[in-house]
Parts: sequence; C-alpha cells; structure tokens
Amino acid sequence: MKKPLNPNMKLLIAVGAFVLLFFIPFPEPRVSGAIQEAFLMVSDYARQHVLLCLIPALFIAGAITVFLNQQAVIKYLGPKAKKPVAYGVAASSGVILAVCSCTVLPLFKGIYKKGAGLGPAVAFLYSGPAVNVLAIVLTAKVLGWQLGLARAAGAVVFAVVIGFLMHLIFRKEDEARLTDQGMFNGAGMEMPRKLWQDVLYMASMIGILVFMNWAPSRGSMGVWDFIYQFKWIITGVFAAGLVLMLILWFKKEELKGWLVSTRDFSLQIFPLLLGGVLVSGFLLGRPGHEALIPSAWVAAAVGGNSLLANFFSAISGALMYFATLTEVPILQGLIGSGMGQGPALALLLAGPSLSLPSILIIGGELGFKKTLVYCGLVVALSTLAGWGYGMIAPAA
Repeated sequence: MKKPLNPNMKLLIAVGAFVLLFFIPFPEPRVSGAIQEAFLMVSDYARQHVLLCLIPALFIAGAITVFLNQQAVIKYLGPKAKKPVAYGVAASSGVILAVCSCTVLPLFKGIYKKGAGLGPAVAFLYSGPAVNVLAIVLTAKVLGWQLGLARAAGAVVFAVVIGFLMHLIFRKEDEARLTDQGMFNGAGMEMPRKLWQDVLYMASMIGILVFMNWAPSRGSMGVWDFIYQFKWIITGVFAAGLVLMLILWFKKEELKGWLVSTRDFSLQIFPLLLGGVLVSGFLLGRPGHEALIPSAWVAAAVGGNSLLANFFSAISGALMYFATLTEVPILQGLIGSGMGQGPALALLLAGPSLSLPSILIIGGELGFKKTLVYCGLVVALSTLAGWGYGMIAPAA
C-alpha cells in the first residue's frame, strides 16, 4: 500500500506549482498556442481512443482480474513458466492486438495482477502496440520495405529481450511479490466455468476490441480492406455472443465483481493517462501542429546517423504519444525534413511502445525503479538498433 505524501512534500509541490504559474509567460503566442494544443490533444484522444479502445480494454482487464484462472496465468506466463512458451505468447500478442501504448496498459495491469511474471508481462506490454501487423505493413509501403522489415524484426526481438532482461534484473523481487500474494499456493484452482467457456468469453471481448478498431490500409491490401468493410457487422457478432454468454454462464454476483474491478482500473488509469496526454500535447502538440517545442528543432536533431541523433530520436519517441498508425505519416514528414534512416527506426521501435502518459501509469504499477529500467532498456536498445541500421540502410 502506498504511503501518503508527507506535509513537507505537499508544501514543496505547492511551491513548485506557484513558481511555474508565476513565471510562465502565458501571453506569449507559443505558450498560449501550446496550452491550446494540450487541450485539443486531450479532446482528440477522448473522441478517438477512449470509447473504442480504452473502455473495451478496461473491461477486458477487469475480466482478467475476476474471471481468468490464476493458475493458468502462472503456468503459462509466471516467472517459473517455460520461457519459450511465456515469451512466445507475450511477444506475439501484438499480432492480435492492434492497440496503442495507452490501450495496452489495462491489459498489462490485468495479467500482472493475476500472477504473470514481470518478464512476460513486460514483453506483452512492449509487443502489444509494437508488433502491429498493419502498422508494420504500412511502414513498408510508405517508408520502404527495408524499414518495415527492420521494424518487424526489431519489435519481436525487443519484446523478448527487454522482458527477459527485466526478469533477470528483478527476479527475486518478482518471486517475492507472487509469494506474498499467495499466487504459488494453488489458490484459485476451482472455477465456476470450464476452461473453454472462459476462453470463448475472453475471445469475444478481444474480438470486439480488435474489429471495432480495424483501420483501413490506405492502399490495396485485399483481405484486410475487405474485412474493414464489414468491421461493424463482425463486431456485432462478437458482441451478441458476449451478451449470450453473460446471460447463460455468469451469476449476478460475478458480473457485479467484474464491473467493480473495471471501475477500479478506470480510477487508477484515467487521471494519469489524461494528465500525461495533456503534458505531451503542451510540449509536442498534435501531429502536424506546433506546440512549445518547435518541430524544426526535432527534425534538425535527428538528421544523419550519429549515436546522439539516434538517442534523441528514441527519447523523443518515448515521450511522444502516437495513436495507432499515426507514427508512419509523422515519420514520412520528418524523413522529408532530413531525418536519417537510423533515427527513423529508433523512433519506430521506441515510440509505439512508450509515451509520457503510459510511463506515468507504468510507474504507478511497477514503481520508479522498474519503470526507469524498462524505459532505459527501450531507449538504449532502440538507439543501438537505429544506429546499426543507419550504417547499412539505403538513403531515403
């Protein structure tokens, strides 16, 4: 249980807020424009991502916590699970879940609280938004097949490597966490439904999340765009199946527990998420719009293929918020402004999996130390991968 802030810390925060309000030049056009961009970005996020992405993800997270068999999670994703199975399942999740860095957070919190080991949970956290089939294909079509292939390979490898390194670094702490919570003692073995019923129930909600957010390919992609034409019909089928299962298989008390769990996740995530989007919009603005930091500065800093350029690109991607697929047109514009191929890959590997809003929420779940290590691994590996790719990549 987290300790409340002591009075001295509260006073320090209040003084800091006063100093900021006193000295920030609000009448300056760039500052006032950045404030407007912050609220416009929050508005865009609320309209485009909360109803269709985040709310379904919160219900899935609540269901994972309440209904998913704890021993099954520990068996396949726990710290003592077989590594090829645990990391294979976690690293391939992005193939199914075409979600952004914020939408994957409730799902990550759900499986982590249910008993997943830190390593597989982090691999899932990274791969959810990074191993996105449509985003990878769109990258190849718009930015070149070499960059698309490098993104695909890097995302899968990073999910496994980063997750496994987190497991090694925090192994003792993670096993102590599960032992303290009674997750190694066989609790939760008896379930009111058969395994296949819970699998169908979870699959129906994942189907709703996936097909409700199915995006067009912006080009001719055959089956992908054919499915897009019928996305709402397919979503309706999954929704009808979900309603039928809820009526036939679940008790009223269980459904109440599900709603309570979903509510608790919402209260934990929404304030930090919206606050992070607000700050991100104030600093960097929406795609194609200026905020406090001029986009020309970013474009100038990521030219060439120096380690510094790749690092700056990776750290910028880790702080920016990318809705699903928006990183591709943003990069197209940056490459046109002189961005190197290496820094482009560094941003593609760091950006979709991290953002300032997601960092705040991860920190609330994992704590400062684990979050710092996770973000450091993502940025460091993205920097090195971008630098190495830039040495062999053809000119844009």
